[in-house]
Amino acid sequence: MAAETLLPAAVRRERIVAIVEQQGFARVTELSDHFGISEVTMRADLDALAKASVVQRIHGGAIASAHQPVVEQPFEETLLAGSGEKRAIGQAAASLVESGQAIVLDVGTTTTAIATALVARADLHDVVVITNALNIAVALERAIPRFTVIVTGGTLRPLQHSLVDPLAGAVLEHIHADIAFVGCSGVDVNAGVTNINLPEADVKRRMLAAAARGIVVADGTKLGLAYHSRIAPISEIDGLITNAGADDRAVEKLERAGLAVTLATS
Repeated sequence: MAAETLLPAAVRRERIVAIVEQQGFARVTELSDHFGISEVTMRADLDALAKASVVQRIHGGAIASAHQPVVEQPFEETLLAGSGEKRAIGQAAASLVESGQAIVLDVGTTTTAIATALVARADLHDVVVITNALNIAVALERAIPRFTVIVTGGTLRPLQHSLVDPLAGAVLEHIHADIAFVGCSGVDVNAGVTNINLPEADVKRRMLAAAARGIVVADGTKLGLAYHSRIAPISEIDGLITNAGADDRAVEKLERAGLAVTLATS
């Protein structure tokens, strides 16, 4: 195997999981040679992945997890699912934005709905939008020059048209936005806000850190779910926007935990 050096830990770990799942088993020595890192670092990676239940740790290496792996769906396959709910969430989120503000828009179908709603608001001007989603940047192009659109840069993940590290965090570390709108795979009282994908979760954390307010957007099907990549605990989120059809009990649990929940209606 050719060494893959200088990869951020989140990206490296995602690729480790792919190798283990493809081969069924991988040795520490084999993986450390592949990624050009020490065996000590590789053992730490495997221990972290085992703790997240995405691989099983055994002597000398790791085997594929006994849990059924969660398959990330391509952007186009999820775009039409719950489109009415996502449109309502997008409009509710866009209503929070004021002229002259800088906002961060995460990758995803729900955040794409926010972009569409922002473009439709003819009253908005001098808005700066920073995004790591190529499709969102293109969608916002129609609003230029009312909007300034900044793309983070980084490594392209084709499933979601998203840009991740290395380099994706470079822009985020040098900005201060008014609001960050972040998507996710699950929102749970105990697990917090989580995501299927490790590299994207890392970028989402940086987005929240770069903004005065962090707003999570997620349709009701994601409430009560938890995945291995943690973005943030509930206590670090300023608000959740979900659809009006979300399960009442799930919403009540989140509100009791101190999270401000907005139910978006069509």
